[in-house]
Amino acid sequence: MKTKYILFFGFWLALFAISCNRDDFNFEVPTQKLSFSEDTLVLDTVYNQVRSETYAVKIYNKEDKDISIPRIYLEGGAASQYRINVDGKQGTEFTNVPLRKKDSLYVFVEIAPNSNATEAIAEDRIQVESPVASQHVTLLSVVQDVEFYVSTSSNPQIINQNTVWSSNKAKIIYGDLKVAEGKSLTLSEGTKVYFHRDANLKIGKNAQLIANGDLGKEVIFRGDRNDARYDTLPKNWGGIQLEQGAIANLNYSKIFGGTNALYLDQASATLKNTIIHTNQEFGILGINATVNAENLVMNNCGQACIGIFKGGNYNILHSTIANYWDLNGALPGFGIYATNEYVNGTTTELGALNLNLKNSIVYSDKSTAIQFKPISGQTFTYFIENSLLKYETQNAGFNFDGNTSVVNSIQNQDPKFENYFIQKLNLRLKADSPAKGKAKVSTAALVPLDIVKVNRTITPTIGAYQ
Repeated sequence: MKTKYILFFGFWLALFAISCNRDDFNFEVPTQKLSFSEDTLVLDTVYNQVRSETYAVKIYNKEDKDISIPRIYLEGGAASQYRINVDGKQGTEFTNVPLRKKDSLYVFVEIAPNSNATEAIAEDRIQVESPVASQHVTLLSVVQDVEFYVSTSSNPQIINQNTVWSSNKAKIIYGDLKVAEGKSLTLSEGTKVYFHRDANLKIGKNAQLIANGDLGKEVIFRGDRNDARYDTLPKNWGGIQLEQGAIANLNYSKIFGGTNALYLDQASATLKNTIIHTNQEFGILGINATVNAENLVMNNCGQACIGIFKGGNYNILHSTIANYWDLNGALPGFGIYATNEYVNGTTTELGALNLNLKNSIVYSDKSTAIQFKPISGQTFTYFIENSLLKYETQNAGFNFDGNTSVVNSIQNQDPKFENYFIQKLNLRLKADSPAKGKAKVSTAALVPLDIVKVNRTITPTIGAYQ
């Protein structure tokens, strides 16, 4: 009992001592300049009237004493598009901010912009005033004007007439936006389409999606979280879904960060100079679909870059299909997976396949980048010519050597990408790549310029990059 009493008394004595010490803190004015973790804080592109993520700047007290910072404030005051939080308090101006010796404090920053310009720069300063100096941290962000499409069960968003989107305003889609049956949606060069989580663009039966991008003015389809780290994360949105008879014609487009970038259900797509990467399941999921692709670049898809089900028709020229998926080891990460069947609920549907792969790379860090699963009794024809493949006999589902359907192709040689890591995503080839100069000239003549408009008609290189 006596021991318990001593412990109880000791606890309260210690607590009292701590309380007294807190009251005895002597915060003095600074006698040295403060230090900052950033001189300039650049917030990623934000959308008009949409609050950004929260960023942080640290202020350091390097003096050997506790100080009180006389004033921290936003130069733009209450009219600023930025808001700050200092020491747990929100506002635009703070006075007598305490900071212990050899310690630091966070200033949290966010922006809720209001700009009607297509793109504008929002700038302000966090001013830090003391008797020693007037210091500041510059705040910068690009603000983009946007148009919202918000779909709910009671108010579905449907495009009921032929429509053209320009690059004047980015588009943000919440829920599903659908192009009605038989109608068209055309996207001009430089148009940006952003999707909130789980949102989709649906192209109805016999409808069309047309993207007329250009080099440096690509049409972008991506999630609506603009922080750069989301460029390398999948499943930020759903995908582009085409119903029976629908058509997608995409030139100089980029599609990334979704679940299935293109979902083609008995639909067709013509893809030119297009980059598709970082999707949770498939980059292209085709169910008895037709795909014609040239200068197509793909990487980092959980199931496969291209998943072919229930057959279909695929013509792939001068494309680079890499898959270095490493976000979930349970997913196979194929470059191309092809089969005649598709399980639709409890029903297994079958279809004939015709696949042509020419002057193209299909590679990964797995044992095989390509897997065919033909179904007995179903037509499964393929022709692979002047291509470079990552191939394993046991799992590929076809023979590489002695196979008249595989001609003048390279087996299991590293293509030597400049940088295949998704953070860099540079699938150009090094000068000593085995794919250099190995493409078929007559096929290259059908696609005379590579994805960055370099001529490839003389000694053409396998893949999308000359």
